Amino acid sequence: MSHRQPVRISDIDQFDTIVDARSPAEFEQDRIPGAINCPVLSNEERAQIGTIYKQVSPFEAKRLGAAMVSANLARHLRDTFHDKPANWKPLVYCWRGGLRSGSMVTWLRLVGWDAQQLAGGYKGFRSHVIEQLDTLVPRLQLRVLCGATGSAKTRVLHAMAEQGAQIIDLEGYASHKGSLLGSLPGVAQPSQKHFETLLAEQIGTLDLERPVFIEGESAKIGRIALPLPLVAHLRAAPVVEIQATPEARLAYLLRDYAYLGDDAALLEEKLGYLKELQGKEAVARWQAWAQQGALSPLFAELMAQHYDPHYERSQSRNFAQWPARQSYATDDLSDAGIERLALGITANTH
Repeated sequence: MSHRQPVRISDIDQFDTIVDARSPAEFEQDRIPGAINCPVLSNEERAQIGTIYKQVSPFEAKRLGAAMVSANLARHLRDTFHDKPANWKPLVYCWRGGLRSGSMVTWLRLVGWDAQQLAGGYKGFRSHVIEQLDTLVPRLQLRVLCGATGSAKTRVLHAMAEQGAQIIDLEGYASHKGSLLGSLPGVAQPSQKHFETLLAEQIGTLDLERPVFIEGESAKIGRIALPLPLVAHLRAAPVVEIQATPEARLAYLLRDYAYLGDDAALLEEKLGYLKELQGKEAVARWQAWAQQGALSPLFAELMAQHYDPHYERSQSRNFAQWPARQSYATDDLSDAGIERLALGITANTH
């Protein structure tokens, strides 16, 4: 079996299963899309082996590590892989394509499976992600979707995708709506690396000769930073603006952010961050509304006094083609109104 050579990233589609042999903590941080985590060392075992390596000796670390790896491999063979057929073809990787994935591949091959090892491991995959972003992003035919807070930009993007348009949903990958109140209840943001992995995976599927619609974001979405090549390309791309009436926007916000009323204390805390910009009196009024669950007057004043005054100034500063933007007016951001708006933008943007 020694004739087998480590495989490259471009060959991973040839395998039935991608197996990540790293610890659960490493897997949680980032992984190859679609991979399953079958650690040969747990988080605690990996930390213990690292300590022994530094404080006792490399030999002792390898001896104990081998025992731990063997026990975990036995468990995976007995439980995780018990239903795999004789012709199963897994691809295994660890941090650099070294001992952890090599140990698993050896045992899987002894069973008779055509297991192979990813050249360079996760580290090589990470380099591939960065290269994809650096080389493909500048080639995207971006069309930037802008609109004041409450213009249903993300929902319009999703409707356009359902109608066959190409989109990149940055807020979806970031698990955040991109504003002060944009964190999602019970949903943590991914790591920076995993956000970039999801983004690179999506970009790799796009037709570079067709337009790609993307929301006009700032350089950060929550705590996630957009890759610099993407920020630069966004800033230079043609702009499509949704001009929704304040009434339509307020009605949409009350539907889309209704969950903010479920945790008045958290909403109050977030509003407190605006004291320096908006003054103690206004923020105290907003916090009182938050306590009462009075989202309608709260959102109306946030739009009028906080978000809208800065909107056009920030757009003209951030987007070079803002003066030449295509605009689409609407007074209806219901589901049906969003469908019509998406159809109009898709049909008239080239």
